[in-house]
Amino acid sequence: MEEKLVGRLESAVTRLESLLSSGFASGGLPRDAGNAALSGDDAAADPSIVAFGDLLSQYVGALITASEKIGGQALDITVIMQEAFLVQKELLIKVKSTQKPDPAGLAEFLKPLNGVISKAAALTEGKRSDFFNHLKAAVDSLSALAWIAYTGKGCGMSMPIAHVEESWQMAEFYSNKVLVEYRNKDSNHVEWIKALKELYLPGLRDYVKTYYPLGPVWSRTGQRIAPSKAPPPCAPAPPNPPSASLFSSESSQASSSKPRDGMSAVFQQISSGNVTGGLRKVTDDMKTKNRTHGTGIVGNCASEKESRPVSNATAKAGPPKFELQMGRKWVVENQIGNKDLVIGDCDAKQSVYIYGCKNSVLQIQGKINNITVDKCTKMGVLFKDVVAACEMVNCNGIEVQCQGSAPTISVDNTSGCQLYLSKDSLEVSISTAKSSEINVLVPGAACDGDWVEHALPQQYFHVFKEDHFVTTPASHSGA
Repeated sequence: MEEKLVGRLESAVTRLESLLSSGFASGGLPRDAGNAALSGDDAAADPSIVAFGDLLSQYVGALITASEKIGGQALDITVIMQEAFLVQKELLIKVKSTQKPDPAGLAEFLKPLNGVISKAAALTEGKRSDFFNHLKAAVDSLSALAWIAYTGKGCGMSMPIAHVEESWQMAEFYSNKVLVEYRNKDSNHVEWIKALKELYLPGLRDYVKTYYPLGPVWSRTGQRIAPSKAPPPCAPAPPNPPSASLFSSESSQASSSKPRDGMSAVFQQISSGNVTGGLRKVTDDMKTKNRTHGTGIVGNCASEKESRPVSNATAKAGPPKFELQMGRKWVVENQIGNKDLVIGDCDAKQSVYIYGCKNSVLQIQGKINNITVDKCTKMGVLFKDVVAACEMVNCNGIEVQCQGSAPTISVDNTSGCQLYLSKDSLEVSISTAKSSEINVLVPGAACDGDWVEHALPQQYFHVFKEDHFVTTPASHSGA
């Protein structure tokens, strides 16, 4: 009993000394309670900073341990992730002695984190390696660290907790590919993905929820951040090298207007002073009713073939589109090598039509009425809930993930299709016609179980019995 009392007294004295050193005047009244600038040592002892250190020790440490069992680029990217989290810890300490900056000041403040994230993204560029899915999962997950850039309502970002959760959803597309590839080969890779997810859910999410649910708490009396002076204008910098494509080693042509991959893009815009520039918004000029030129809605497959007697060169020459037409139909056309397409503001009365896209990824973050993917190659589509159906027609090498529910999924005249279903969508009705290599992956029975892959039949036997044909699918080994 005496030991417990002594421990409680020591704890109380420690807290009192901390308060006295960080903001209480000699008369006993706080100079600026809760918002006084803290010195480096005092800030490092703050409970929120101590808790972040615990996060590093528990979750980042587990990820490092798992990566050491794999080695190679899995270890390389994990070490860079550890560096990124250490940099964020230093920024959180700095927040406590810094006044809330303007956008230019915030860009300067985040430069150290930007540099580490860019280094991570560089590993995904160039020739595609055997660890490409590991690298992409890790790089995309690092977008969660952008929660520290949240400055309040109207800044263009989700609130910190939601931002962390949404960032993991983006990374989950590639983490699932790692699970599918290694679930029966090497448990070390499965362990690494599990540690990666736990770093964010529950790790970073619960940390932000406990200490920063409304964003960083800046000091009212601390130092101001002065943006660095821009260098004098000179010859324009060369365009960024093309990043590795999502599904193959092919890369699209370099373009100065091509967005960077994942977190590199977020912090590239932050560094330029444009914190929310990368978030797509539907402006008035994107709506069909306000356009001065005609943008007819694309018809069905049959009418397209009849109205397009010219070769495919005409379709390839078409301009890329990403727009909401008449407030009811999202049109995503001719997107090449664009993996940052996001439809966030949608409702259950709208539909999405995706045409002529290649090596791109589209995320649909809200409930939508219908999704149609037409004449796309090596395209990834992630959606939450569909009211009517998700349809794929005339596609090649497409991957679709349902994170919510979908009553119907149809695949027509498509070669190579990977469907990822959530537990809420297992009652979906899947129809296929003139299609091959259709694989459906469903969650395992256990909570953290591996994905289970099922190959849908593409060969059938027809036997004439009792005045009619009886059709049965051919069995597949391992199905």
